[in-house]
Amino acid sequence: MKRLTPSGNVLFLLCLMYLITYIDRVNVATAAPEIRRELSLTNTQLGLIFSAFAYPYLLFQVFGGWVGDRFGPRKTLFVCGLIWAAATILTGLAGTVLTLFLVRVLLGVGEGATFPVATRAMQSWTPASRRGFAQGITHAFARFGNAVTPPLVAWLIALVTWRGSFVTLGLISVLWVIAWLWYFRDVPAEHKSMTPELLAVLPNQGHPLHVERPKVPWGPLTRRMMPVTIVYFCYGWTLWLYLNWLPSFFLNEYQLDIRQSALFASAVFFAGVVGDIAGGEVSDHILRTTGDLKRARRNVVVAGFLGSFVCLLPIFLTTNLNLIALALGAAFFCAELVIGPMWSIPMDIAGKYSGTASGLMNTGSAAAAILSPLTFGIVADLTGSWILPFVGSLGLLLVGATLAPFMHPERPFADPQVAAAQARV
Repeated sequence: MKRLTPSGNVLFLLCLMYLITYIDRVNVATAAPEIRRELSLTNTQLGLIFSAFAYPYLLFQVFGGWVGDRFGPRKTLFVCGLIWAAATILTGLAGTVLTLFLVRVLLGVGEGATFPVATRAMQSWTPASRRGFAQGITHAFARFGNAVTPPLVAWLIALVTWRGSFVTLGLISVLWVIAWLWYFRDVPAEHKSMTPELLAVLPNQGHPLHVERPKVPWGPLTRRMMPVTIVYFCYGWTLWLYLNWLPSFFLNEYQLDIRQSALFASAVFFAGVVGDIAGGEVSDHILRTTGDLKRARRNVVVAGFLGSFVCLLPIFLTTNLNLIALALGAAFFCAELVIGPMWSIPMDIAGKYSGTASGLMNTGSAAAAILSPLTFGIVADLTGSWILPFVGSLGLLLVGATLAPFMHPERPFADPQVAAAQARV
């Protein structure tokens, strides 16, 4: 069996991080019926608990990406990991609605910087021609986390109660934090297992682009990333609706028990695992065969949005449980096709600012994480319908497909600092 290279090991560690962070952020969705029963919550209150994670998650996207660019992914993800692990454990100790809300806020603080900083790590450790694959496979692990969380948490609840399930999952996070600090290095060339042959395929041959810490040109970079951020908001609306409400949707709309609803939700999320891998591979294949970044990223994103729109329509036309689950799974597969190309775009555009740029992009998803679950809960309480909230997804999927051509990944960010230096020369 062929051993993984150091780059492969780093990618695997990042895959595990995506898996664990998504388990820790969506476990509350499966435990929600037990939490609601114990704390006597309405759907609106439960939606507020779901969205609590997203408030600091939104704030820490850009700030966390900047910290990762400035201080390096090794230290940044170590601190983030300690915070999200502690928050997960404390969730199992929450005794009131307020304390539950606060620990979910703390979880958002810990996880807010993780994906932008991971993107910064990939920028140094991943060849440019494999960025789509790297982003696709890491997010596939995230969706695998979505898929295994419902049955895993349901099993843990039966074994150690919903409170014990959070404590157990938090301790697993601590193990990842230790492994990351021990193995990862910010500069690939400084890793003891790297060879000249392995370094030759990495950006700048595994050496830092600049010795000094980069000063981010906030205004120009924010404006450059704005179309990408809006498109990612359109994707994030559907993502967070699925992540937070899908187990409860199957439980309430079809009167299933917690284990049955967990299995149906898991089946839908597994479709996303395949979509993440497929989207990244297709995007990289188009790039290798055509050399056209615009076609490699834009075309896959547009196809994913439109495919998800079409596949979501049948849930309004039938009440058959199996058909509903199939339609939701197909729609989620198509939506996840956009992940590989979308997370490659900050690296394509921003280079040494890729951590900050990906934070700007993921701000769109973080904003959706606040609005989408809360809106779903309000609509479900006001109308009694668990189907109607999906209408918002249909509209935003079309908006995302329309705006995707304006992202222009083929146009690298024009760094004003570099331009000024060149002008002086």
